[in-house]
Amino acid sequence: QVQLVESGGASVQAGGSLRLPCAASGDTTSGNKCMGWLRQTPGKRREWVALFYLSSGMDVYAESVRGRFTVSWDNANKAMYLQMGGLKPEDSAEYTCAAGVHCGSWSVTGRGTQVTVS
Repeated sequence: QVQLVESGGASVQAGGSLRLPCAASGDTTSGNKCMGWLRQTPGKRREWVALFYLSSGMDVYAESVRGRFTVSWDNANKAMYLQMGGLKPEDSAEYTCAAGVHCGSWSVTGRGTQVTVS
């Protein structure tokens, strides 16, 4: 069973940068082909912001963060990262990392880490 633990959430000023790590433990490659970063604010639906396809190394971004966020996967350390730049107040949310056989069909999610941009 894969476990995911996020960290790195903080309060930052608009225009700033932040890097969120997601540590994965367990058999991360068994059945899981996609890793992703999701975010949610109170009263809104959870949305995906970045996806990483483990087999191809391809990354995909939501339009709202494209050009500002970068997702990466460190296979040696079994960790995924979300590098966020040019942060805006609307990026404030709880960020969660996820893993699944297919992107969007998440079998495992972490507990989340809070990012606040002011």
